Amino acid sequence: MKKQSNMISANLTTLRQYHKYSQEDVAEKIGVTRQAVAKWESGETVPDILNCGALAQLYDVSVDDLIYYDQKTTKLPIPPRGKHLFGTVKVGERGQIVLPKKARDLFHISPGDLLVVLGDENPQSAGIALIPGDSILRNIAFLRDMLDIGEKEDDQ
Repeated sequence: MKKQSNMISANLTTLRQYHKYSQEDVAEKIGVTRQAVAKWESGETVPDILNCGALAQLYDVSVDDLIYYDQKTTKLPIPPRGKHLFGTVKVGERGQIVLPKKARDLFHISPGDLLVVLGDENPQSAGIALIPGDSILRNIAFLRDMLDIGEKEDDQ
């Protein structure tokens, strides 16, 4: 329990500082005293479940990450809710990469699955994205159907 308390207190302190809130700001936003926030951050006490929910919402992180995320192990700050950083991978000689197991499990990616590789060259948002192929194909079929409907309406 002590390790858990230390993780929560470190996470609360990091998140508050990242968002540039004072302890008073946090207290006011979730309806507690500044002293309560100070005790949570020092590890003297831990927030109850309702306050964990309010804090997670305030900082846009999951309650699980607020409680269990270990910044010392990952050497990374808590990610925003629904965002993931799975680590790094090396590109092989022929361009192959191995997706981390956690990513494959979370997104239900299995051997033989079709993935679509998308890219953006814009310097502000440059990157590569992988999208499940069946999802893209379903959406393309939906868009094609919608475009066909639009053309039929125009013909009338």
